[in-house]
Amino acid sequence: MDLQKWIDKGYELIINFGPKVIGAIIIWIVGLWVIKMLIKGIKKTLERGDYDVSLKKFLINLINWALKIVLIIVVLGTVGVETTSFAAILAAAGLAVGLALQGSLANFAGGVLIMLFKPFKVGDLIEAQGETGVVKQIEIFTTKLTGLSNREIIIPNAALSNGNIINYTTEGTRRVDLTFGVGYDSDIKKTKEVLMNVIASHPKVLKEPAPTVNVSALADSSVNFAVRPWCNAEDYWAVYFEVTENTKEALDAAGIEIPYPHQVEIQKKG
Repeated sequence: MDLQKWIDKGYELIINFGPKVIGAIIIWIVGLWVIKMLIKGIKKTLERGDYDVSLKKFLINLINWALKIVLIIVVLGTVGVETTSFAAILAAAGLAVGLALQGSLANFAGGVLIMLFKPFKVGDLIEAQGETGVVKQIEIFTTKLTGLSNREIIIPNAALSNGNIINYTTEGTRRVDLTFGVGYDSDIKKTKEVLMNVIASHPKVLKEPAPTVNVSALADSSVNFAVRPWCNAEDYWAVYFEVTENTKEALDAAGIEIPYPHQVEIQKKG
């Protein structure tokens, strides 16, 4: 008899809730398919427009999560859960989670600010939070950089949006700041001529803005020259290293001494 009661109750539950559960499953499957199609359509629309790559990814992620939350609410409503009560529970839970995850919300707000004001974009070389690298991806909570030594650097958007950012790519060109010291016996005019010939003959050094060579300091053991060639942003390190090497060779060929510490050995008599 007890078994029959359980069978009857099970049958009653299936009759009452079976269609709702099946309907919810169908809505869930169809809803996910619709969201997938919508996201695909939004991607194509954004690709046709002149939108920043980082903005595209940010908007797609945001829309995707928003649509899935709406789908979950619809599915729960189909099963019989009161959506008004669910909304109240969701709001309360959201408040509790918000208080617990203030840092994450700040990172989200930072991501929105980066998208709005665009201090940098994917592919830019930036310096921020003590790190330097090429922007790889701007996500909802973090921004990923590829460091100069091919390290992946992840910076929270809150810190990034509130701190100083140096963008080396925005202007398109960069000045390479180099300093070379020569001996006090060296001829200044001749040294300037040799240094200017080195940077002027480099294929990646720009004619405009014009490179400069000037005496920057009279140091303890050397006369220091500030060498300032300009180049395209992507050529910075090539110019930096190659000009340094070429300068050493050119100064040696011209007989101009580059000072370095000498050790004098004193022999004791006796």
